[in-house]
Amino acid sequence: MEKYRVAFIGCGNRAKAHAAAIREDSRCEVVALSDLYAEAAQAFNEQFGFGAALFTDYEVMLAEVKPDIVISCLWTPLHLQMFRACAAAGVRAVHSEKPMAPAWGDCLEMARIAEATGSQLTFCHQRRFASGNRLVRQWVEKGRIGQLLRMDLYSPPNLLDCGTHTFDQALSFNGEFGAKWVLGAVDGTNPLNWFDVSAESMAVGTLVFENAVRANVQTGGPDQDMHTGVRLIGSKGFIEVNWDGEIGEAVIYDDPSWKPEMPASSEREQMAGVVEDIVGSLAAGREPELSYRKALRASEIIYAFYESVRRHARIELPLAGMNDNPFIQLLEAGHFAPAAGQGA
Repeated sequence: MEKYRVAFIGCGNRAKAHAAAIREDSRCEVVALSDLYAEAAQAFNEQFGFGAALFTDYEVMLAEVKPDIVISCLWTPLHLQMFRACAAAGVRAVHSEKPMAPAWGDCLEMARIAEATGSQLTFCHQRRFASGNRLVRQWVEKGRIGQLLRMDLYSPPNLLDCGTHTFDQALSFNGEFGAKWVLGAVDGTNPLNWFDVSAESMAVGTLVFENAVRANVQTGGPDQDMHTGVRLIGSKGFIEVNWDGEIGEAVIYDDPSWKPEMPASSEREQMAGVVEDIVGSLAAGREPELSYRKALRASEIIYAFYESVRRHARIELPLAGMNDNPFIQLLEAGHFAPAAGQGA
């Protein structure tokens, strides 16, 4: 059994869930930790008993330690430069917190680097491994609700940081078919800041997938009838399932007595799935479930939404002719100034 040398870049709160799962995998040895704040890396090291070397500069760490796997829990604007450095240093697998990047061009560049170098790149859409989500995927594949016709997609604000989980969940339920077109609207009059990226407080829209399944979308705002997750509507019934795989209403039209089992889900289960995906895929040379290619599909939908707002138009995919973050460009140009009489 091959042993993998693991390093962490970023030792904040989110890294703890990764550390707990990595510690349980006998194939992994955590050899280095990097954080701008030395005391954070030290506390992290002590909490998990890694006995790892500590650094405040991850590029120095990469050069001196040469890890096989890097777990990155940095804020979104730092993802591209981190991955570029890891790939240049020969890191075999890099697992990053989501979302991919704060601009579409950065997402594409991360994908290009992964393809050019062969460095395995994954993003933490960990909810793919929740028991309920796995079960719903099986039901859809077996036709339990008939032909999938439509989905209602929900998340808290905003599209980039929270919506990425819902889009990824929808893509997984719908056989990984990409989107065909997107038409969206956002409320940017009270912008948010998530991990140093400006974002809208509400978004609504419609998208159609390549297999003709239609989806309505709402992130944030009032009157959501689901806080997170997906309502799958098929020709024979429907299922509501939240981010973590908890099943709400579920109806089979010709079998009204049917009550689905309610599998429990936990962060531990999901993160164990993440680690197995990272390590098992690296060992077997297979495409990970959390591959950057899947994250890129979710990101493309998000940036198409923003481009729809900028152009006041329906956006055909694949997304072309833009590389920035249209929401941020519109925000900085004063596009979302409050209407007269609404106040600042």
